[in-house]
This record gives sequence, C-alpha cells and structure tokens, in this order.
Amino acid sequence: MDFLRPAGWEEALAAKAEHPTAVPIAGGTDVMVEINFDHRRPEYLLDLTRVAELAEWETTDRTVRLGAGVPYTRIIEELRTELPGLALAAHTVGSPQIRNRGTVGGNLGAASPAGDAHPALLAAGAEVEVASVRGTRRIPVEEFFTGVKRHALEPDELIRAVHIRRADGPQQFSKVGTRNAMVIAVCAFAVALHPRTRTVRTGIGSAAPTPVRAHEAEEFLGAALEEGGFWDSGAPLDPSAVRRFAELCAGACRPIDDVRGTAAYRRRAVGVMARRTLGWTWEAYREGEGRTASCA
Repeated sequence: MDFLRPAGWEEALAAKAEHPTAVPIAGGTDVMVEINFDHRRPEYLLDLTRVAELAEWETTDRTVRLGAGVPYTRIIEELRTELPGLALAAHTVGSPQIRNRGTVGGNLGAASPAGDAHPALLAAGAEVEVASVRGTRRIPVEEFFTGVKRHALEPDELIRAVHIRRADGPQQFSKVGTRNAMVIAVCAFAVALHPRTRTVRTGIGSAAPTPVRAHEAEEFLGAALEEGGFWDSGAPLDPSAVRRFAELCAGACRPIDDVRGTAAYRRRAVGVMARRTLGWTWEAYREGEGRTASCA
C-alpha cells in the first residue's frame, strides 16, 4: 500500500487523476477501521491532512461553505448557531477522540445509510462541492447518495466542501442506537423549519438503502402550516396534523432487518422521532426562533 501526501489542493487533484483508485483519508475514522479489519486493502491512500483549505469554513448571509476536512468538534463549538441541526448530529458521533478527527467530508465519502451527518444535511439543504483536474461541480446532497455506500463521485473527483443553508428557523436531530454513545444509528431523523421560504425539510438515516427525505411529509406539513396561517400566528399545531406528518415520515422509509433492529422497529422509531422533533422545533418557533424571517 503506497501513501500519497500532497501539500496542496492542486497537487491532491493531480494525484487523484493519476491514481483514480486512491482512497482519500483525512480523519481516518472510517477508512482505518476498514483497513484494520481487512475489509479494504487499497493500492494507494491519499492523505489530505496537509491541504489546509479543507479544514476551513466561511459564511455568507445565506450559506456556510464547510471545508471537507473540518472536524465535528469545530462544528459543535463554532457553528452551532449557523448549523444547529448538524451540530446536534455531530454531538452523537462516536467519542470525543473521533469527533476531533472525523469530518463531514469523510462521512459523505463513506456514503453509509447510517452516516450521522447525512439527515441533518438533507434537512438543512446542502450541496456537495466536488472537484477534479477537469473542473468543479456542485451536487445536491439528496442526489449525492446512489446506493448502499455508493455516491455520485467520479473516480478522479474529491470532495472539497459542503455548502449548507444557514439556519433561519429551528432545527432538530434525533438518533436511536443500541446504547447511548459510540454507536451506529439504528435509525435517525432530522427536521428543519425554513421560515424564510415557508418550507419544511427532513432527513432520514439508516432506514433505507440511502439517506432520504420524506417528501410527502414535507409537502403535507408545509401546506398545513401555510393554509392554517401557522407561520404568522405561531399557534399550536393540530395534533392530527402532527400524527399525519409522523405517519408520512415512517412511510418514506425502506428499512431492512439486521442485527441492530428490525424493519418494523425502524419504521416505528422514525415515526416517533418525527413527531417528537416536530414538537420541539415548533415550540422553538412559537417562542420566537425564526418568526422574524417568516414575517419578513
């Protein structure tokens, strides 16, 4: 196994173009586990830790451009206001040591249906910036996942950054695991209210071959909020609407039975998480979080 260690971004792209099978590594929290268990034996490892720009982030009025190498700890400590849903998800990742090393770019590269960052990225509305020596493109996150541990990257492409909408309303993330810490999700759910556009977005993890959004549930709730004047009034939601939203979220799942949980349990748990997280986000909205953006 050869170790490639570019000093900058252009050098990294050139190395990936010359060795398309090279496996990128930054935090190594996924890749090294696979290598140690002999699940993967790549010919080349492409170490990106010296590419300084990957560990940087910047904000605009509407978005955050998060470098692919920014570790979870920095998201928790520095971006909880701009990206509250992702910060909540980051809190559930592994141990403090893993959060210090692991990155959203690495989570995307692994493309696991159980990736902790994925539901929050779907709910927030994100695009994945990828690049090669041929140029740069941006992929909506819901189009990035193409199958179990498969993604839309071409062999010569690397993930450079993730562009995520800054929160203009409350966001929540919930995860079910077989224990309270250092666990792969049995299932996970994220919801984000977007008062500026008067829309709702969701993200579901570990309950389908890829992370997915509950589109029908989003459309139902968005229409209910608009038609009932809830964005303006902030009135309590009709319990029947909350139940229907939860049912539609559960219906968006395509889970399997495995050692961590049954398909039936996953559907049930996603419905419960959808109901609870919607309750938490709407209560925060009623208390004023995002109400200004909705009325602007």
